[in-house]
Amino acid sequence: LLEEFVRPMGLTLAEVSRATAIPASRLTEITKCRRGITAETALRLSKYFGTSAAFWVGLQSEHDLEEAQRELGTRIDAEVTALPS
Repeated sequence: LLEEFVRPMGLTLAEVSRATAIPASRLTEITKCRRGITAETALRLSKYFGTSAAFWVGLQSEHDLEEAQRELGTRIDAEVTALPS
């Protein structure tokens, strides 16, 4: 959000917050990976930036999967046997 949209467009999080009615604190938490992008936030960001809500939800999903892989990948590999093909 910050590196690909806000900064390159010469915007601030405060400006995005005012235009989207997303609290600045929520945007800050999202950019610091302390909070995820909800469906409502995705809808607001998509309208503002001219993207689809699915784009924002997809970014969140990719982030969540990367985090899960990092945290659980080794354990899951040890616990789960793949179905033979």
